[in-house]
Amino acid sequence: MKKMLGRDVKKYLRLDKLPHIWCAGCGNGIVLRGVLEAIDTLELDKNKVVVVSGIGCSGRSAGYVDFNTLHTAHGRAIPFATGIKLARPELIVLVLTGDGDCAAIGGNHFIHAARRNIDITVIIFNNSIYGMTSGQYSPLTPHSAKATTAPYGNMEQSFDLCKLSINAGATYVARATTFHAMMIPELVVNAILNPGFSVVEVITACPTYYGRLNKMADPITMLEHQKNFAVSKKQALTSLPVELKGRFQIGEISHSEAPEYSREYQKLVNLVHRHKLLKEGNKNTRSFKSV
Repeated sequence: MKKMLGRDVKKYLRLDKLPHIWCAGCGNGIVLRGVLEAIDTLELDKNKVVVVSGIGCSGRSAGYVDFNTLHTAHGRAIPFATGIKLARPELIVLVLTGDGDCAAIGGNHFIHAARRNIDITVIIFNNSIYGMTSGQYSPLTPHSAKATTAPYGNMEQSFDLCKLSINAGATYVARATTFHAMMIPELVVNAILNPGFSVVEVITACPTYYGRLNKMADPITMLEHQKNFAVSKKQALTSLPVELKGRFQIGEISHSEAPEYSREYQKLVNLVHRHKLLKEGNKNTRSFKSV
């Protein structure tokens, strides 16, 4: 494989679609670059890569990259990706999605794709808010954080998407932040190489809405927050629960093995085909005997 970092990723971009629409200070560009560096590291054939996105700020990613791309309806990126993988299992299928797109309206699809362990890599741009539609709170907005739909603070508890992924059946789960940008390509490489449902959550900054509403309108302040509240796997295992309150683990969180869905599906197709041939053979044999 090529050197992990510092690759020229322009060849993977549709330069005629730039400049992008992301706000100044948004971390989505950092996430996208990390994904492209992972693809370049693996030296993947552009024609063998499919990028699927839903609705939201992250959804614009599919329009900027020069692969086979699909920009789908809100929350439906994973079902579209599932159909592609089943029809063309030899393709590398990536889903670029946001916390609202993936964890809210698309939450049920996410859970069952993880349960099936289909070989799709899901990269989640988690900015803790609905950035494209004016800053409503999402399922990943922290408790008491402010949003346009929670001006006095979010009264709901957020959930840990990585823990949900593991419990639902995902066989590779990892998390990074845009502050820890050098970690993103490595985790995405591992996720693509994993023969099953892979999740890489990247905590990214939205200064325009989440930051402005929560006294972190300066992008540097948001990056410092990511730095200060992230903990390694070792720290997570050796710290007391009270010490980890409000913090989140980064790096590779879980890696396991389980049967991959598209391969199991193909086994079923082959089995049904053999039974059909056997049935037709028996039928022809009976017809021959009757003559």
